[in-house]
Amino acid sequence: MIPTSWVSCPKPKPGAALRLFCFPYSGAAASIFYSWADTLPPAIEVCPVQLPGHGTRLSEPLIPRLAPLVDATAVALAPYFDRPFAFFGHSMGALLSFELARHLRRAGLTGPSALFVSGHGAPQLPDPNPPLHQLSEPDFIEKLRELNGTPEDVLRHSELLQLLTPILRADFAVCETYVYPQEPPLECPLSAYGGLGDAYVSREELQAWHAQTIGAFNVRMFPGDHFYLNTARPYLLQALARELDPITRQLTAA
Repeated sequence: MIPTSWVSCPKPKPGAALRLFCFPYSGAAASIFYSWADTLPPAIEVCPVQLPGHGTRLSEPLIPRLAPLVDATAVALAPYFDRPFAFFGHSMGALLSFELARHLRRAGLTGPSALFVSGHGAPQLPDPNPPLHQLSEPDFIEKLRELNGTPEDVLRHSELLQLLTPILRADFAVCETYVYPQEPPLECPLSAYGGLGDAYVSREELQAWHAQTIGAFNVRMFPGDHFYLNTARPYLLQALARELDPITRQLTAA
């Protein structure tokens, strides 16, 4: 049984061929992935990852740097890599899942059967966006409004903002202080997903992920902006199911 502190599995599937660990974007909790279990095929067990300081773990310290976050995640999830698995990560979650896959390789452990990175340019590219995590409070809130990922009623609610802004600042710091370490490409299939209207991540920046794998690679674009995974969820889940189908079929037949 996966501990609820790190992974809350909305629909446990002990007989599933593959676990899909889902890593959320900045400020988000594992709950954004709960509904996925209702749509993805029975062969896939959806395992949303709850990071420290988020969602049901609000009382725990945030981890504002990627390296210690990867280390902590690897330790927590290690007992549950006993079954074939894949990673899906959006925005900050894309960076976390990518570096977690490389961490497992450095440790000589089995890595993901597939890696899905979403809403984040290839890590070897310089970040074209100015850093946000140290902005003044008014400027920070205005940037949140521009990003369009935080409901306006939250932005106007001072108590909710007091709860949310430290989480977002820490998560933005994870990405904005990241320095790409040069390593050989991964061997697993890698898919880069994005929104057609994303003002922050271009198709070219997604295409550049190709350098990070010697396995199969593709780019898929969906209707919507940076948070297309919420507004175009049916199309996203159809694509995920389609790409994971040959993997789960092979695992089931083995």
